Amino acid sequence: MGEWYEDSFGEDYLIVYRHRDFGGARREVEKMIGWLELPQGAKVLDLCCGMGRHSLALAEAGYEVTGVDLSEALLREARAQAGAEAVTWIRSDMRRLPLEGGFAAVVNLFTSFGYFEEDEEQIKVLREIHRMLVPGGKFIVDFLNPAHVIRHLVPHSVREDGDTLIDESRRIEDGYVKKDIILTSKSGGAPRKYHERVKLYPLEKFREMIAAAGLQLEAVHGSYEEDEYEAENSRRMIFTGVRP
Repeated sequence: MGEWYEDSFGEDYLIVYRHRDFGGARREVEKMIGWLELPQGAKVLDLCCGMGRHSLALAEAGYEVTGVDLSEALLREARAQAGAEAVTWIRSDMRRLPLEGGFAAVVNLFTSFGYFEEDEEQIKVLREIHRMLVPGGKFIVDFLNPAHVIRHLVPHSVREDGDTLIDESRRIEDGYVKKDIILTSKSGGAPRKYHERVKLYPLEKFREMIAAAGLQLEAVHGSYEEDEYEAENSRRMIFTGVRP
């Protein structure tokens, strides 16, 4: 049996998270461009690009974009989008990238972090971000805010998507937020079951890991609306910084 993220980010992921739209990605990219202060044509790496929403928006904005993800299903979806030929798509584990670096910016978005059990494995990801960046290059890591997740956790929800019933159960356990997903087709067949797990890192621990990877933290935003981070209320912890 593989790691949870090898199983969960397949074809069914596209059903569970169909509601994520490309328009929202464009608005988020506009804010990111301001934070990164990148010149037109700069090389940008979208690490864990998923179905490519942000990669495509960055390419539309005039950047030379490489999108990396482990999921062949999500990369296939990305390659099928309009404008996909403008992006270089690569399948890889985020801890061991088959790239030489040279990027002006690396972005890791929508909680594509905290998937591993050991802190050292998460730091490997941050070290790869460091290796990918030119000196002076900028990074963004967009992570959940643990306090907000704990306070607003919805233990159980059920919804429909066409022929599919989506049953989601969520809990906080052993320092992780965990989600169990059951997809059932109304037309029959065995239910498909998935598990997601993200380690809950508070701000100070995240600061330590960023420093351990040789990166320099510059700011923490609470959302893409430029909110200042508030420990108890912000939805996100969006880290921006630089490779010294």
